[in-house]
Amino acid sequence: MNTIETILNRHSYRGKFTDTPVPREDLKTILEAGLAAPSGCNKQTTSLIAVDDPEVLQKLRAVIDPPVAETAPAAICVLTQRINAYRDRCFAVQDYAAAIENMLLAIVALGYQSCWYEGHITDLDRIGDKMAEILGVPDGYELVCFLPVGVAEGEPAVPRKKPFAERAWFNRFGTSET
Repeated sequence: MNTIETILNRHSYRGKFTDTPVPREDLKTILEAGLAAPSGCNKQTTSLIAVDDPEVLQKLRAVIDPPVAETAPAAICVLTQRINAYRDRCFAVQDYAAAIENMLLAIVALGYQSCWYEGHITDLDRIGDKMAEILGVPDGYELVCFLPVGVAEGEPAVPRKKPFAERAWFNRFGTSET
């Protein structure tokens, strides 16, 4: 699958996973894809933890309410540091968003599926803090995302997208020029 095909075929997968393990080499490739993402002023505010130990995965799942990805054989936890980069502006959200998208594409390219769980993790109940404690994350980092990784039992649901002409234009907003 080439890059454009991977982008167009990636969809969030919220179903069950097979018990097929994800090899460490594949997890490393996914992490490398995340770390290769652009970073505002090269502050490199994103850090990553791959989890493939079933006991650690179980501890993480135990604090996620409502439950997600209960059968995934691996997961990646995304950490951020709020570091100002330019004129007192912090680009941590942009940095980790780019890293997550790179990893989601790598996951699909390697034959796995995933889903970007963030709001579920960073909501008012602070599930990310509980997960960070389990993983021994030091102060100064925030756990902002949980990406399950595994071989899907089914196919991802393909969401209906608005037509191109309703969201993308050439030269002026709302023009139908092609």
